[in-house]
Amino acid sequence: MELHTLGHDHKKGWSVKSRPRIDSRQTLVVVFGSTSLLDAPGPMNELLEEYSESVIVGCSTAGEIFGTQIFDESLSAAIAKFEHTNLRVASAPVRSADDSFKAGQQIAQQLKDSTLRGILVLSDGLSVNGSELVRGLNSTMLPSVVVTGGLAGDGNRFQRTWVLQDRRPQPGWVTAVGFYGNHVRIGHGSKGGWDLFGPERRVTKSKGNVLFELDGRPALQLYKEYLGDRAAGLPATGLLFPLALRADQSDSKSLVRTILAVNEEDQSLTFAGDISEGSLAQLMKANFDRLVQGASEAATTTKLSADGESCTLAIAISCVGRRLVLGERTEEETEATLEVLPKGTQQIGFYSYGEISPYATGTCDLHNQTMTLTTLSEAA
Repeated sequence: MELHTLGHDHKKGWSVKSRPRIDSRQTLVVVFGSTSLLDAPGPMNELLEEYSESVIVGCSTAGEIFGTQIFDESLSAAIAKFEHTNLRVASAPVRSADDSFKAGQQIAQQLKDSTLRGILVLSDGLSVNGSELVRGLNSTMLPSVVVTGGLAGDGNRFQRTWVLQDRRPQPGWVTAVGFYGNHVRIGHGSKGGWDLFGPERRVTKSKGNVLFELDGRPALQLYKEYLGDRAAGLPATGLLFPLALRADQSDSKSLVRTILAVNEEDQSLTFAGDISEGSLAQLMKANFDRLVQGASEAATTTKLSADGESCTLAIAISCVGRRLVLGERTEEETEATLEVLPKGTQQIGFYSYGEISPYATGTCDLHNQTMTLTTLSEAA
C-alpha cells in the first residue's frame, strides 16, 4: 500500500507542492473538511478532478485532524493506493431520522459480498438517527465484517453538514466504502474517559432518539438544573454533560449519548442515537486526564491489528464534546494516539457528532463522546 496525507489551508494552500500520481480504481481518497466547502468547494474539486478513477469518501467536521494538529476551515486528506484490496462505494439518502434504518440496510446490501472485510461509513450528522443507521447495517451485515465511521459535524453550530455523494458535498446522505479481500488489515478501538455523577435515573418517556422524561420529570428541565448558568448555551453546552445509558442494572455495557437539539415547548432533548424507554440513564462530566487516557487506550486496542505493517493509515474520529471540554489541551489526545500506534503511522480525522465502531468486538454500535480509531493497512 502506498500512502500519503495532505492538508489544505485557505491562507497557506496545500501542505505539499504536488499530489501523488496514484489515481486508480484501487486508490482510496478520504477527505474531511469544513462546512464552508459547500459554498466554496475549490480545494475539494481539485482533488476530485485529479483522482477521477479513485474511490472518494468524506464529510464535514467540527474540526479537522491532520497528524497531531487540529484545524478549522481547512481540509485533511489521505490518499492510499492498495495493491491487493478491492474497493467499492455505496450511498443512501437520509432526509430525516425516519430514513436511518433503511439507509443502513441499503448501504449493507450494496456492499455485501463474501470477500467483504470492512466498511468505513460516513453519515449526515443532523438528519440521521445514528442508532437506527447502525441497526440497519447490523441487520444485513455479517458480524465478521468490521464497521467503523462517524457522523458529520458542523463545529458547535448544528446547522448543516455534508457528505461526499456522487463526488459532491451534499447534505442528507450516508456514504460508505467497502474493503474486499484477505490482504486488508482493519483495526478499531473506541474509548471515552468521562466520569459518572448524580443518580442513575430511569427513562420514563422517550421516542426514538427524543427523550421526554427521566423519573417522570421533564428531561430538559432536569438537564437545566444540572447545567446551571450553562443552560443558556444549550444545545452546545449539553455536549459537556453526555448521558450514559444501559439496559438495566445487570448490564455492564454502557453507551454514551450526546445532545443534538432541545425543544423548549415540550421540554424534550434530541440525541444522536436512540434513548430506549425503561433504560437507565446517568449524567457524565469531563475528566481531562481520563479523556486523554481514553484516546491512548483506543490506540492500544487498535494497535493490535496494525502491528508489523510498515504503512498504516489511522482515521481518528473524536466527538465534538471532547474538543469543547479539552479546549487548548485537545491536541493531547491526537498526540496520545500516535504515541501508541506503530511508528510511521499517518493520521487524519475529524471531530464528529457521533462515532461508529464495535464496542469491543462483533457488530458495530453508535457511540458519543469517544475517541474512535480505525487503522487501515495491507499485508503482502
